Amino acid sequence: MREVAQLAGVSRMTVSRVVSDPDVVLPATRDRVNRAIADLGYVPDKAAGGLSSRRTGFVALMLPTLTNANFASVAHGLTEVLRGSDYDLLIAYTDYDLGEEERQLRNLLARRPEAIVLTGASHSREIARLLLAANIPILEIADLPHRPIEHVIGFSNHEVGRTAARYLLDRGFTRLGAIGAVYDGSVLDHRGEERIRGFEEELRRSGLPTTGVIRHGIAPLSYDHGVGALQELQRRAPDTQALFAVSDLSAVGVVMECQRQGLRVPDDLSIMGFGNFEIGREINPPLTTINVDFHGLGSQTGRLIVDLLGSATPPAREAAHRVDVGLAVIERNTVRPA
Repeated sequence: MREVAQLAGVSRMTVSRVVSDPDVVLPATRDRVNRAIADLGYVPDKAAGGLSSRRTGFVALMLPTLTNANFASVAHGLTEVLRGSDYDLLIAYTDYDLGEEERQLRNLLARRPEAIVLTGASHSREIARLLLAANIPILEIADLPHRPIEHVIGFSNHEVGRTAARYLLDRGFTRLGAIGAVYDGSVLDHRGEERIRGFEEELRRSGLPTTGVIRHGIAPLSYDHGVGALQELQRRAPDTQALFAVSDLSAVGVVMECQRQGLRVPDDLSIMGFGNFEIGREINPPLTTINVDFHGLGSQTGRLIVDLLGSATPPAREAAHRVDVGLAVIERNTVRPA
């Protein structure tokens, strides 16, 4: 900072003001300081600045995986809003592992984020304890828990499964299947499991068997998961007419495996997914799916964070926000018309 001040011909205090609060500095002086900063390659030490201001400028986001396009959309929507208010996003991922979630949470909290965003609503007691003790805004996204830690912006994964089942039942199918992941030690896709449970619940309400509901493989799901799950379904319920996959990735794998086997989609097997991934729109036939606006979910989360951090009196936990972003069926060509 001293070298920048010497090169620009100003005091170190002026350099500090340009870095921390540029609007209070005359434009000509500010430009001279910024040119000196650029010439010297100076990068302000935000960690040191945070010690005095008690602000780090970071918001933490914890995702289950980095390979899911919907989670990438959440991060994009969140980042776009936060950038406009001079906050940066710090991202960690857990691979659906609760033990790793706790480790990553400790790492994030050690960096003193000003708010933290977690995907889903299933956390260990230790994670809940750490979050409550952090004394910063806590936001759970992509789910609608009955007992949230604080703020919630998401949708009901249970309702996703019920919606898929009702959609297929309304088209006259009576032999339905669904595919998701199994629980393997500490690895569990809670959101996908809720979709499966919602699907099963709707089948039971309609008096139909759940023989075709298959839990196969472990999260994160992929095209390969769809291939293996379809083969398992064919062994257990070979007369299945229509299938719901808890992820479009699995659903696309099912479509490709059907084509390899010479099965016609949707005539021999109707297929429905979740997530509205780009590949589902591009395959032939295009995939019928359930859509959630994940980019919008991220944007809403960002706006709430900015409001919370800008408020002089944060809301009490009992007044926490709860936002349902909703969901919608997108009809394409992998489900046979009624």
